[in-house]
Amino acid sequence: MTEQDSINEIFFKFLLQYNFNEKDLDYSILDKHKVALQALSTISNSGINVFDIYKRQVVFYSSNFGTLLGYIQSDYEKLGQQFFADKIHPEDKLKLSLQGISTLKILNSLSSDEKLNHKEIKEYRMLNAQNKYVRLIEQYQIIELDKKGQTWLLMGVTDISPNQEEFNGIKVQLLNFRTGQIISLEPSPTAQIELTKREREVLKLVKDGFLSKEISNMLSISLHTVNTHRQRFLEKLGANNSLEAVMFASRFGLLE
Repeated sequence: MTEQDSINEIFFKFLLQYNFNEKDLDYSILDKHKVALQALSTISNSGINVFDIYKRQVVFYSSNFGTLLGYIQSDYEKLGQQFFADKIHPEDKLKLSLQGISTLKILNSLSSDEKLNHKEIKEYRMLNAQNKYVRLIEQYQIIELDKKGQTWLLMGVTDISPNQEEFNGIKVQLLNFRTGQIISLEPSPTAQIELTKREREVLKLVKDGFLSKEISNMLSISLHTVNTHRQRFLEKLGANNSLEAVMFASRFGLLE
């Protein structure tokens, strides 16, 4: 499995934490949104999509979505989400997957009302029909919660970014459009994430596939100590599990 596949797997596994009751999801609401969003895309010339967290897929693309990049609808109508995912710059795709988890974690911590007051604004590169990478700017916000207040449907509005200068990486921020407050979601620099020498040793062995008991024997420390180190690097990296921790640490250059 490649690093890119692993990151994508982490993202979609993260979505499994949402506990939906299908009977509570009224998809007639989505049908109404589709009509309104298609009209909006025609007026604004923006590409619009809707991502369904329950189904873990894009369930709507405006008919002009691919036009931004010179594609026609027949190019992507069969593959849909996968077609566009494959066009994202490989480096940006990895970072977007990780950043998507961070954004959802922040939204999960908010009240239902506050969830609806925020939008994620991000810039990244995507390959156009002329086989050239173009910077896009995309705004994502929640348009529907389920009855428990969980994030369900998210709307993405995509345009060509006014900034087409060379820039390696993505730009992401979370905006409270009621108050104007901006939360920076730029990846944390290595210097701000300090793992001890022993935590790095344990994490590297975890990356190599060793179990806690095996690590205990290899480093001549107790099983309890190994598990303590594992818990600490999970907390420092903001990871839900060891696989996430390995991926996050790799991206931050902590395993070099």
